[in-house]
Amino acid sequence: MPDFDFAGRTLSSEPLCCAAFEVGEILSLGPSPWRSRRVGYITGGRFEGPRLSGDILPGGGNWPESGVGPDGAAVGTFDARCLWRTDDGALIYVTYTGRSLIPPDVGEAFRDPAQPHVDPSRYKLHVAPVFETADARYAWLNSVLAVGCGEREPGGVRHWMYAIT
Repeated sequence: MPDFDFAGRTLSSEPLCCAAFEVGEILSLGPSPWRSRRVGYITGGRFEGPRLSGDILPGGGNWPESGVGPDGAAVGTFDARCLWRTDDGALIYVTYTGRSLIPPDVGEAFRDPAQPHVDPSRYKLHVAPVFETADARYAWLNSVLAVGCGEREPGGVRHWMYAIT
């Protein structure tokens, strides 16, 4: 019988960075026979953390899918890809998946220009980023498993990312 005891098997994390993505117009393809998909292109941004900081380059994007979950909430998945340039010139390719849970009233508030800020405790944006670089100074990122939480901001989204240690 396998040992399913969790004793002594814990995860810990350390702050990796906070990434503020600027996003242009988000286009909705609407419901297709398979899913409802939207597309948002990254127009820029910035990331800051204890061991890395720099700019989020324009041109990447997110191709999320969504459906309807509990109590009519919108549930979704992320499919994001982007390129970061550190302040010292290294290029880092970042991809992430994740999950979102947006209750109906929060979805309405997101669409209302009179409500630029919605309390992030009212919704969930969780991401799982993966990093790839050829720059030796940041090779340690190639083996990092990261998770993060986010919040919507006017003109974009901000993700706090943590390296699992």
